[in-house]
Amino acid sequence: MRTVFFGGANTLDNFIAGPGDDIGWIRHGKEAMALLGKMWASLDTIVMGRKTYEATRRLLKEGEAPPDGALSGITSYVLSRTLSTVPAGTNLVREDGVEFVRRLKGERGKDIFVMGGGELARSLFEASLIDRLHVNIHPLLLGSGVPLFHPMTRPIPLELEDCRPFKNGCIYASYRVLPSA
Repeated sequence: MRTVFFGGANTLDNFIAGPGDDIGWIRHGKEAMALLGKMWASLDTIVMGRKTYEATRRLLKEGEAPPDGALSGITSYVLSRTLSTVPAGTNLVREDGVEFVRRLKGERGKDIFVMGGGELARSLFEASLIDRLHVNIHPLLLGSGVPLFHPMTRPIPLELEDCRPFKNGCIYASYRVLPSA
């Protein structure tokens, strides 16, 4: 069975974007990029919700590909019931996200990365479909914005696998999701 992991950059107070979807606070660094490179090599599928997809598109100039062929060999899916089209190379999925990821997880292939999207992640955590959590915690308190985690109906137990400080002040942490009691 394939491994599904979720994560991204967040502030110490749990936000993945500030008011107005601002992400200008993200500190880019070589250490995080090296870990990202290893992660990208282990996967062949990205799943994201509409809001994350739209935020990602805003970051890239129209028609511009992600840098350094980052998505080469990776199939991207956008879960949305409101979008009518997505550009070539991206797949639009209109079905329930939990059932879609459950089916993907059971298929042959490399790892699956659920990108951004705390709302999507909440449903996948509650359905016990996420196996790993990776966060790059930035030394900043935004006070408000888009939360990484939304309220869940039950606790999600985690086991720390790795934790390391970066020279730019960020802290990387990875966790394995444990079976619920």
